[in-house]
Parts: sequence; C-alpha cells; structure tokens
Amino acid sequence: MRVHLESLEQMRTFAAALADHLCAGDLLILTGNLGAGKTTFTQSLGKALDVTGRITSPTFVIAREHLSRTGGPALVHVDAYRLADGEELEDLDLDSELDESITVVEWGAGMAEQLSSDHLDITITPVGDVDARVAGDAGGDELVSADDELVSADDEDALEDERRTVDITGHGAAWVARMPEVEAAVSALAGIRVDGPTSADRPGEDSANEGDEP
Repeated sequence: MRVHLESLEQMRTFAAALADHLCAGDLLILTGNLGAGKTTFTQSLGKALDVTGRITSPTFVIAREHLSRTGGPALVHVDAYRLADGEELEDLDLDSELDESITVVEWGAGMAEQLSSDHLDITITPVGDVDARVAGDAGGDELVSADDELVSADDEDALEDERRTVDITGHGAAWVARMPEVEAAVSALAGIRVDGPTSADRPGEDSANEGDEP
C-alpha cells in the first residue's frame, strides 16, 4: 500500500489511524533518509497511543521505552542507525519486551526482521527524493543523502517541502490478514490518497514464501 501525504499534519493523521490497528507484539520497521519524517511519524504514533515521555530521535540512547498512560502496551522506540549488524541489535534484548510492547525500529531494515516474522515495513520518502531519483535514472545527478551531522531527525518539521509518500508492506500471516482493514481505515481519511496493496500485501504470497522456512 502506498500513501500520499501532502503535509506533516497529514502524516500525524495517518499515524493516528494506523495506531488504532496496533497491539502488543507488533513490530514496525521504519526506513527513510535523514529528515524523511520517521521521528515525526513515531511522535504521532506515541501521541495516539497515549504514552508517556517526549519522543525524540534516540540516536545516542539507542532505545527508549514509553509507558502507556491508559494501561495499554508500551511503545519501544529504537534507533539502529549506529548499529553495525543484527548481533548488536540482538544485544539490546528487545525480545524480552517485544510481546508486551509496540516496537518501532528506525534504520532497522536488514536487521530488525530477525525479531519477528510478523512485522510491518514502513518506508517514508520525501517527494523531492522521488523526483531526484527519477532525474538520476534519466541521466541527471545521483541523489545524495543528507549528512547526519548537518540534518538531525529533530529538524524534520523545518523542512520546506512536507510532501511524503509512505509505502507500507505487511509481512507474516498476522499482517497479511490485518492489512485490508488498515488500508480501508487510511483510505477513509479526508484528503489522503492511497494506492492499492503491493504484491507482498496480498494474501498467500508472503506466507507462501515463509512456508519454506523451518
């Protein structure tokens, strides 16, 4: 599923709608360049889940737990940017909290999947990055990522162009079953355009691939 967002306010609305479909044990893996909006998304998610504490980029702490004010699952916010591999992620012992929490891992692609076969991949791409990538494919300059010392995750709201595309892919039988409800809820949001499900969202394809695993 691809969601087209025109503003940070729509990002917050989208995150709140997704929060209604999350429960303890859910793992979300966020991908996107610095400044893409990953922390803004997680902040909005945390507000909708009514958790304690200010959600910021946990780059130096690596992981923070935000407890629920209402007795719901805690939100565990992880930044895997400076982790070298999956072994370092495993050393954080997230498994011990995974079943009772909603876990969001920024920069976790290629590492965090080991935590659970059921997970949600969320890739946030500024529209300008999409345009630049298309220009590069046509023979223009290649897209250059922002230097992490020049642009911090907390500067995301200051970016001039707030338009984003968000690609959401559910993995594992649990998410394959839940994705139609998520797509319907997001599609019902005023002013937000949603494209159809990706091949990995469709029942049977993702679960069929996992059937080969022991």
